[in-house]
Formats: sequence, structure tokens, C-alpha cells
Amino acid sequence: MTETLPDIQYRLEQVRRIEGTLPGPRSRELSARRQEAVASGVASSVPAYAADVDGGIVLDVDGNQLVDLGSGIAVTTVGASAPAVVARVKEAVEHFTHTCFMVTPYEGYVAVAEKLAELTPGDFPKKAALFNSGSEAVENAVKIARVHTGRQAVVVFDHAYHGRTNMTLAMTAKVMPYKQGFGPFAGEVYRVPVSYPFRDPDGMTGAEAARRALLQVEKQVGAGNVAAVVIEPIQGEGGFIVPAEGFLPALSQWCTDNGAVFVVDEVQAGVARTGKWFAVDHEGVVPDLITVAKGVAGGMPLSGVVGRAEIMDSVHAGGLGGTYGGNPVACAAALGALETIEEWDLIARARRVEEIIREELTPVAEETGIVGEIRGRGGMMALEFVLPGGKEPDADAAKAIAAECLAQGVIILTCGTFGNIVRLLPPLVIGEELLRDGLRVFAEAIRHAAQ
Repeated sequence: MTETLPDIQYRLEQVRRIEGTLPGPRSRELSARRQEAVASGVASSVPAYAADVDGGIVLDVDGNQLVDLGSGIAVTTVGASAPAVVARVKEAVEHFTHTCFMVTPYEGYVAVAEKLAELTPGDFPKKAALFNSGSEAVENAVKIARVHTGRQAVVVFDHAYHGRTNMTLAMTAKVMPYKQGFGPFAGEVYRVPVSYPFRDPDGMTGAEAARRALLQVEKQVGAGNVAAVVIEPIQGEGGFIVPAEGFLPALSQWCTDNGAVFVVDEVQAGVARTGKWFAVDHEGVVPDLITVAKGVAGGMPLSGVVGRAEIMDSVHAGGLGGTYGGNPVACAAALGALETIEEWDLIARARRVEEIIREELTPVAEETGIVGEIRGRGGMMALEFVLPGGKEPDADAAKAIAAECLAQGVIILTCGTFGNIVRLLPPLVIGEELLRDGLRVFAEAIRHAAQ
């Protein structure tokens, strides 16, 4: 595969450079101020404070240049300062920053809804509603499904992450740090097993994993009570779990057969991240509703629910919305981000990123014996770390590797129910030379952890 980027004119030199140790003196000063002003429940994985971000580089306040393999958790897919996004935001903000679409509407909201309807799978009439965060989008998808079906039950999956609101915390699987102490949570949420090929019984197919989950739904919830089945097509925080082929189509068909709404949470996996516009496109699955956020607006806060018009229109006038939902500046950013993806063919670039990641990391995975699996799609890849000779999760290895990478100037993120996954989410505009440099630092950290 030979997809390459267009001739991007980066503002920052695209090289890794660390002067001394992290954090530097200016970052330490800011950290001291933070301790006095910012709630301790808000944590950061990188101790260096950003001054500028461009392409695949984070420039900190001390002049260090770090390779960004996290994209602000899959948000800056088109880069943190993509020219089309910046230009559209500047133009929008010169006119107005807010009117509230529920009071005085504006074209940008309509244009984003039109574009999402065009890009999402399905050739039926579609409509969209816009919000601020992924959590809001997921929660509103549940609201819409409940009104449409007249039912209450929501089916979710092991290892799922859907957000931090009360409703989405009920849907999220992992206790620490997300759910601990925050209950009681919203009711009528039921969790069933997901297809996790690395940890499922050997040879279990996607269809068999779906039968396992759906039998539990039918026996413990009742098909006639299910308003929605909600799933991430590639689980994010849960460990970048890619279900076996056939799992998602079986869930979709079950929902069709039983009158439930099939909701796909594409907050992290969607908008070109996996080498398709949406992760469900890899199997040709057409959900009833899709939630989007993160990469959709180039770093500005925007999310949405888009899907079948007859389902979206089930809710009474005034039942959906929010003061800032579909903010005009965020909508302008989204149009710039989607334009950038198309003009620079970042979908093809995501496939090239996967090829490079597998090329650089497969040898070290095979030689060290502590990588249970390399998995993912496009620019959404992960390594699962295990104790040598088996599948026992090794969270200590993942933590040590992330720390060593950071010390060398490479930002990587850990995740997973067991804390043993390193996920790679580079901006799709990262240059190949810089990407390989960051991956080689990662590979050396793996070798060191295996000693």
C-alpha cells in the first residue's frame, strides 16, 4: 500500500526533541499552580504542558517536542490545527459565537446534519441531532430509542465504554476510575458478553459469540423489552477489541427481527479513524442510529446522533437539544475537518498507518513474547501485553512501557479492562518518518520490559 500525504506545510518542525527530563521547569511551575486551582479528580497522563501542537508533534512550554500517538484520545484526526478547520473557525467566530440553535437557528448546524446523513451507512432518509460530547450523544440515542419503541431496556456489552454521565456510566463496564463512588446509576441497563477473539474459547465465531450474548438477552431481559442494543464496533477504553467477523451483523439482524434499535457508538472509531468513514463499514453493517464525536470537529466540542429519519423523528418537538448543542463555531470546525479528510484522503492514509504500525511492531511482538496480540484497524491499533507463555494480563508492563516512551518523548495511551493495553491513535496527518521514529521508541520500550 503506497498512500501518502499531500504536501502539508507544518508550522512546527516534525522531529522529536527532549531537552533534559520531563517535566521541565515551566511545566513544573504550571503543575504547582494546578494543584492549587484544579480539582484532583481531573488527571493527566502527560506531565508536560502543551504550548503548540501541529502535525504529529506536541511542543511543550519548555521547548520539548513530543511525538503524538494519542491525538487527544482520537480527537485530532486531521491534526490539532488543520488549515481548513482554523480558517472556518476564524470566519465563524468573527460573525457570532452563539445564538442557540433552539432559539435562533443557523446554516452550519443544518450543513453538518446534511453531511453526516451523506457519510453514514444506509441509503434511506436520515436525520441528525447535534450535541457537545460523546456521552451526550449516546445518552440521547438511548432517549430516542426508548421513545421510538416504547420500551425501556438497554443492552450493552462487557468491556464497553460509553461516557461519564449517569446514564452512560451505567452503560460503561469499567469501575476504576470511571464509576467508583458515583452510583446509584440509571436502571434498565443490561450487560452481556462481547466477542473478544483473543480471550474467547478457541475457534468461537462471531455468529456463535452473538448467539451467546443474545440468548442471555432473551432469557434475562426479554426480546420484547429491549429498546436498544448499543455497541462500539471497535471497543475503545475497553481495549480496542475488534469483534469476530459476523458478530455485528448478527446483532443488527436480531434488532431488526425483534423491533429493537441497533445503536452503534462510533465516538472513538468513527470519522475515518479505522480506514473507513465508519468502523461498521468494514462489514457492511447498517445501524439504525450512529453516535459521533471526537474526530468529527477537529478538536472543537461537537457530537451527534444520526440515523433513520423515522426513528429520529419519534421524539416530540423540544425533546432534544441543549444550550450549546451544535454550537456554530464547532459546526464550522466540523465542516473543515470533514473537508480535510476528503481532500487529503485521510481514509487511505489510515490504512497506511496500520500498515506501518504492523511493519514496525510485529517483529518485536514475536521476539519478546509479552505481546499477546496486535489488533485494530487503520489508525486505531493496540497491543495487549501478557505474562510470557500465556494470556494473563500484564498491566505493569503496559504502564512501564508507556512511562519509558514518555521519557523518550513519545506520547502513548494505555487502556483496557485489565489495564494491559497500549493503544495507538496517531493523527492521520503525521508524517511517515515521524511515525516510524515514535514506533521504534515504543518497540525498544517493549524489548526493555521483556528483559
